[in-house]
Amino acid sequence: MSAVASLGSCHSPLKDPGFVSERIEKTATILLNGKPAQVFPLFGAFEEKKWTEGWEPVLVYPSDENIEEGTTFLTNGHGHGENKFTWIVNRFDLRNFMIQYLVYSENRHWTITVACIAHLENKTEATITYQFTGHNILGNEIDRRSLDKMYNSHLKDWEEAINLYLARLSH
Repeated sequence: MSAVASLGSCHSPLKDPGFVSERIEKTATILLNGKPAQVFPLFGAFEEKKWTEGWEPVLVYPSDENIEEGTTFLTNGHGHGENKFTWIVNRFDLRNFMIQYLVYSENRHWTITVACIAHLENKTEATITYQFTGHNILGNEIDRRSLDKMYNSHLKDWEEAINLYLARLSH
C-alpha cells in the first residue's frame, strides 16, 4: 500500500465518521422607522445594547468599541449548552450599510449579514440573513432549533424592539 493511500484511509479524531455537516439559511426583511444612517449603527455589536435586553458583548479587539472589519468580541452561549460565542466582524461597508458577523462555538459557526436600504421617506428596510453550519451532530441540531425559533416571527421582534427604541429617541 502506498503512503498516499494509507494517509487517505486514516480516521481523523477531529471528525466523527459518517457525520455530514448541514448548512441552513433563512432571511427576513424588517421595516424600521428611520433613515439608514440612523438605523444601521444599531446593528453594531455595542449599539445593539440599546435595543436588546441582556446583550452584553465583551470586547476583545480593538481596544475601543469601534466597529470595523476584524472587530472581535465574546458573548455568553445563550443557553444552547455552549458556554461562549466568539464574534468577528467579517465584512463592514458603512457606505452601503452592510455588516456581516462570523460567529463560532465548538459545535458550529454561522454568519449574520445585515443590509439596510432606504425605503420611502424616513424608513429603512433591513434584510437579515443567518447561515448556519454544523461542526458535529449536536451543532446541526442546535442550528435547526435556533433558526426555527429565531425566524418563527420573521424577526418582527427585532423590528418592534428597534422601532420602540427609535420612538423613545424622537420624544
